[in-house]
Amino acid sequence: MTPYRDELVDRFRWRRQRLTERLPEFRGVPYVFLLPFFVLFAVFLAFPIIYTVYLSFFQFEGVGGTVLFTIPGIGMQITSISNLEFVGLANYARLLGDGQFHQAMYNTVFILLVQVPLMIAIALSLAVALDASFVKLRGVFRTTLALPVSANLVAYATVFVLLMQQHGLVNYALGLVGIGPIPWFQSEFWSRMTVVGAVTWRWTGYNMIILLAGLQNVPEQLYEAAEIDGANRFEKFRYVTLPQLKPVLLFVAVTSTIGTFKLFSEPLIVSEAGASAEATRTIVQYIYEMAFVQFQLGYASALTWVLIAVVSTLSIFQIKAVGDGGGDDA
Repeated sequence: MTPYRDELVDRFRWRRQRLTERLPEFRGVPYVFLLPFFVLFAVFLAFPIIYTVYLSFFQFEGVGGTVLFTIPGIGMQITSISNLEFVGLANYARLLGDGQFHQAMYNTVFILLVQVPLMIAIALSLAVALDASFVKLRGVFRTTLALPVSANLVAYATVFVLLMQQHGLVNYALGLVGIGPIPWFQSEFWSRMTVVGAVTWRWTGYNMIILLAGLQNVPEQLYEAAEIDGANRFEKFRYVTLPQLKPVLLFVAVTSTIGTFKLFSEPLIVSEAGASAEATRTIVQYIYEMAFVQFQLGYASALTWVLIAVVSTLSIFQIKAVGDGGGDDA
């Protein structure tokens, strides 16, 4: 039965090959399968991006209703999206004298400079501690520390607001060690620090997992060579661990920077709890208010592209400052 079955299989393959050779070739088949992606990308991503650039040079005058042209034979009319008045670079010039924009950018940069280094330092410390072989129940600790990232944005921010109340749990705990109640929502500084604390709590475990994965990829031979040279634990961390973690630290720093500039829910909930909106409003909040509260879509578009320019510049600066050599200089 086996030779007969093999013969049938070979005959089937030969017929399939002959049929394939007779079929006409169509070189555009791969593009047909890729077409749905390109259509969706053009409609939902490419067009909004391009239109936002276009919109930043205009002043929004309301919803459009002007008929641009009619498709003959079909009877379909294409109307304008919005009524616009060309203002050139006026929206960008307005940024220079906009005090609310300056304050929103200051708040965002303040949170960035405090929260990102603090979070990376804590995440790195936890990763190094949980990478040690003598630590028991490492899997339990890793899972527990990574859980906050799964928390709902509004839910966890609301919990932090409750903790930071005048008579909340945090002030109660501080009172037990002789520290007076901190005005978390009455002080501009402490209002920002509340946002810093909330964001740090949520994302530290996430970045710890990333750094821990990087630590586990460091070759053990490097540590053994450092021990032979007489290096202590700090020197091994300084001259082996950190250089080998450079690409991972760069990734964490860049993504955390981008995430900080995208903060919206946490500052909004903190301000709704009684904190000064001027002290906690971030640049994304300000863009939202301009676009969807005051309907200044042209100015909001200009703000968006300024934000993109700032974030891109910071990301490029971080990449250039850290370098792309990875761990080669270890």
